[in-house]
Amino acid sequence: MRPQRHICVRPSVRSNVAATHAFFTVAIMPSDTAAAAETMTFDDLGLSPMVLAAVKAVGYETPSPIQAATIPFILAGRDLVGQAQTGTGKTAAFALPLLSRLDVNSRRTQALILAPTRELAIQVAEALQSYAAQMPGFNVLPIYGGQDYRGQLAALKRGVQVVVGTPGRVMDHMRRGTLKLDDLSHLVLDEADEMLRMGFIDDVEWIMSQMPEKRQIALFSATMPSAIRRIATTYLNNPEQVTIQTKTSTAVTIRQRYWMARGLNKLDALTRILEAEPFDGMIIFVRTKLVTTELAEKLQARGYAAAALNGDIAQAQRERTVDQLKNGRLDIVIATDVAARGLDVERISHVINYDIPHDTEAYVHRIGRTGRAGRTGDAILFVAPREKRMLQAIERATRQSIEEMGLPTAENINALRVDRFMQKITDTLAGTDLSFFRKMLQEYVTKHDVSEIDVAAALASQLQGDKPLLVKDAPKLMTEARARDKVSGGKRVPESSLQRYRLEVGRQHGVSAGNIVGAIANEANIDSANIGRISIYPDFSTVDLPADLPEGAFECLKTTRVAGQALNISVHEGGDMPIERERPRKPRISKAGDKGGRKPVTKVKAKSAKPSAPREKRGKL
Repeated sequence: MRPQRHICVRPSVRSNVAATHAFFTVAIMPSDTAAAAETMTFDDLGLSPMVLAAVKAVGYETPSPIQAATIPFILAGRDLVGQAQTGTGKTAAFALPLLSRLDVNSRRTQALILAPTRELAIQVAEALQSYAAQMPGFNVLPIYGGQDYRGQLAALKRGVQVVVGTPGRVMDHMRRGTLKLDDLSHLVLDEADEMLRMGFIDDVEWIMSQMPEKRQIALFSATMPSAIRRIATTYLNNPEQVTIQTKTSTAVTIRQRYWMARGLNKLDALTRILEAEPFDGMIIFVRTKLVTTELAEKLQARGYAAAALNGDIAQAQRERTVDQLKNGRLDIVIATDVAARGLDVERISHVINYDIPHDTEAYVHRIGRTGRAGRTGDAILFVAPREKRMLQAIERATRQSIEEMGLPTAENINALRVDRFMQKITDTLAGTDLSFFRKMLQEYVTKHDVSEIDVAAALASQLQGDKPLLVKDAPKLMTEARARDKVSGGKRVPESSLQRYRLEVGRQHGVSAGNIVGAIANEANIDSANIGRISIYPDFSTVDLPADLPEGAFECLKTTRVAGQALNISVHEGGDMPIERERPRKPRISKAGDKGGRKPVTKVKAKSAKPSAPREKRGKL
């Protein structure tokens, strides 16, 4: 059971803010006392029956603090500012009440969710799809730069209730008239401070200025810089502010590692880890009850003493499973979060997060099953590439760095298997009366005129059966690009190692340095520290990037679109051009545009005969 939580509501003091835009802070923090209280469930929050059924199907059992605090406000139609770190369950906090209020019988776009990166946009769209599994007729569309317009246009024409997108691509569709928001009733800004950091804030403000007058806005951000507070003050109507203060820590006796899922599938990777890691007892955490039984059966088929532990298992069976784990008749338990509550078994030396947890608090609870009472323990986290943000959130929340582990190679596994095979022979020679078999085999050797070693080899093969003793291949653990990133430690690449590239998008297309940085960082997965000088000319731009740009990143950036134009990146052949710095220009929006959703009115100045000079900006996220 979770510790009791105290909810404090206090008005925050703000000057120069109208009363209609007053903020209220709901601070939720763990209690220092161990007083027992009934744990809130999703049934208590007022979600629609279809959404509630889907929530239970995906394995959620109790809401996280941000979900418990914000869902009632959003269901009530209130504007909201939610401040909480990544990894606290923010996606479900806005997605579940939003879905509960949608009209699935209408094909018009009713909700727009803005996200800073394409990875987050895809992740949010997938989460919405899973939460809406019981809602026939529901459609969600992720839209982002680098994706072909044709598929997006076709989906928008058919009609979708929810659009999840990055600001630049959403703005493109709005200006084209292909994304119509006349019937929009919900707007969500996810990770608003990240959008500010990536240079998208002007785009976000333009989009918000085009919203219908009657709409609900939920803004989520890990921090509250002045620009984000200004947006909330300007566009939100008397919003509630919910601030989640989390205090999470992990035992220093627990060694924490993660494996970046690539190459091998998760089950094969898990099998290799089980072979190579010396462990006593182990808990493997998964998200759903179904996976507990499926994974237990697959491990049993591979010869491991494993069993499932989930909420559907009768109490008597649960107690038997725990007793077997304690006395050594069972080595591995595959469990969900709730099923493992209160489980304290001294034998547990390892915790493996086969499925990454939904929030950082769940991670702390999971790995707390090992390393207790001063004992040492190991925690291993499986992370898919798109889940790297959650890994970073866990590191921030626990204030500990989690080291990356490499899977055991084929050579490692083969050496261990041979050693174990040899040990079986040694144990049999030491503890078994072999006189009968020795006599029988001596007769066989004499009769068939074969060597003793050939007979031993035949018996060893018979013992091994059809399963090969040796592993034939090893997984590729790290690409060259990732190896370079690890060597550089995320520090800016020296100017001498940068190459200047040309991008076929310029000032006449309405591009900004922030657009270019965002596209390169998101589409080619290049850290902002490795993005150098950006110069924007009338019909093209240049950017300094690492000279040894991976081929995959180069090809990706050829087709990536910014401001409606393919970047079509190439090595810049020309010399340096004269540079004149300009201040970023903000779009001018008329009052009519504010209220009626019309396009902004932009004054056009007469151009002089003097040739245009480029804008330049150091790439920062």
